Amino acid sequence: MTLAKELGIYQRTGAGGASALVEEHAPLVKKIALHLLARLPASVQLEDLMQAGMMGLLEASQRYTSTKGATFETYAGIRIRGAMVDEIRKGDWVPRSVHRNARRISAAIKVVEDRLGREAQDWEVAEELGLELNDYYASLNDASSGRLFSLDELNESGELPIDVQDVGDNPLEGLASDNFKASLAGAINELPEREKLVLSLYYQEELNLKEIGAVLGVSESRVSQIHSQAALRLRGRLSDWRQS
Repeated sequence: MTLAKELGIYQRTGAGGASALVEEHAPLVKKIALHLLARLPASVQLEDLMQAGMMGLLEASQRYTSTKGATFETYAGIRIRGAMVDEIRKGDWVPRSVHRNARRISAAIKVVEDRLGREAQDWEVAEELGLELNDYYASLNDASSGRLFSLDELNESGELPIDVQDVGDNPLEGLASDNFKASLAGAINELPEREKLVLSLYYQEELNLKEIGAVLGVSESRVSQIHSQAALRLRGRLSDWRQS
């Protein structure tokens, strides 16, 4: 079903207020889809993202209330991105070897940092993995291309989990979500400065890798490596929290 048909059906069947919200914010779906598409492989189609995003927008219009503590646009943006990410993951286009390597890197970073009591340097992680430094960087590039939204995999919102999340009616879920958001925010704050800057420019300022490279004076490939390493470092540091 096309995006136009989905919108048309909902306009005919949906509640008036929700329908108006959908119609008003439909351009947000395309905006987010185009932004994400620039980070994805060529196999991902814009139309697929937009259809998934429209479903997220429809859901947002039905579930939003002003008590959620955010504007509808903010809340809908989270739902739209989340729906798109879910659709991409269903495609299962990432080789299992990429996931395995990413887990190995994350575990190696944690081992080194636990042993030394400080942030792990690139060469130390490579040594722990038994890799040459250039091979380690190549593995980071693979992990970056295969684990898009690697930070988002730590939460359910489609955004860095420092904004609004709809956790339903279970207050215990809300408590866990708040605790996790606090833990993740603290872990991000303790990242090496360059990794923290890359995450800020990528997620908050919404620059692409090429634009971030221009800011830092490094190649797009190097930005990808820094981004991937930051996400995997966070995954390692938060592994105990997530297991508990």
